[in-house]
Amino acid sequence: MKKIFLIAFSFFLLLSIAFNFKKIHDENQKTEFHNQRVKEAQECMDAKQWKCAENNIRSLLLDSPENQNLQLHLAGILFEEERYEECIRYIEGLQFEHADLQYLLQKSKQLIREKQELGIENSGHFRLEFEGNPTRMDVMEALSVLEVAYDSLGGLFHFYPEDKIHIVLYKSSEYQGIGPRPDWVGAVFDGKLRIPVGLMQSREVYRPILFHELTHAFVRAMTTSNIPIWMNEGIAQVIDGSKTGKPRPAGKTPTLKELQTPFIQESRTEKAELLYWYSEKMVQRLLSYSAEPFRAFRDCLQDIRELGIDSSLKRHFGISEQELFQAI
Repeated sequence: MKKIFLIAFSFFLLLSIAFNFKKIHDENQKTEFHNQRVKEAQECMDAKQWKCAENNIRSLLLDSPENQNLQLHLAGILFEEERYEECIRYIEGLQFEHADLQYLLQKSKQLIREKQELGIENSGHFRLEFEGNPTRMDVMEALSVLEVAYDSLGGLFHFYPEDKIHIVLYKSSEYQGIGPRPDWVGAVFDGKLRIPVGLMQSREVYRPILFHELTHAFVRAMTTSNIPIWMNEGIAQVIDGSKTGKPRPAGKTPTLKELQTPFIQESRTEKAELLYWYSEKMVQRLLSYSAEPFRAFRDCLQDIRELGIDSSLKRHFGISEQELFQAI
């Protein structure tokens, strides 16, 4: 009898241990899933991939519906997606106040009003923001060129960004973005495509610039990885075509490290021109190694996060970064 009791006790003990183990395992899986969602949401927001960010934030809100930080992020995402009316309704339905929510509320109402005053309909691919008093003609011309460029780039890379691309048409330096910019900088893409209104006076000038900066927006949409600047600037120059075929600028050959770091930090126009020239030449040569160059470039960008720059270049083009640089 005692032996049977010990066997039964051992059996129930094992059942209890197994139950507790499963409970701990399930909790660990739930925590791991939660942490993965948080990580993905942050990466998507950093890359300004708002659809991806929204899906992850909404998933997290299912488990924590009263989490004010998540609610604040969702309001910001709705704003970034140009869903201004929905953003306003969502904020007005929240049970707490926050300075950032008030900013999003006021800014959403302002952008709705600006579009109505200019008679601008929502663009399918671009989210517009204005500073000063751009004319409707300037705005529509910019949109027209950008829509053409969008279709061209989408066909070239066989890729279309999931999220709208944010455009700021500005008159004052307040809307140029963060930090000082050298005199040689025209339009800029820093997550937002910033276009000085004065640029729109000459089609020969602004068309290649808009193609150039929109290429940066496509690159950002294709990968969340930090890529070498020569790769980003080189493909943008190949696309805009404004400097293709020009002779090498005078000056000392730059180092590979200089070609990997932001050119906007270079205040000397002559040195900047040299960096851009080398970048375009490197990308031109890179594309020559593939039968489907722009698809290969897209795939290479998307694989950098997992493989690193050299392994991705070798997989898609059969050459390392250093070898490519030395070939110029």
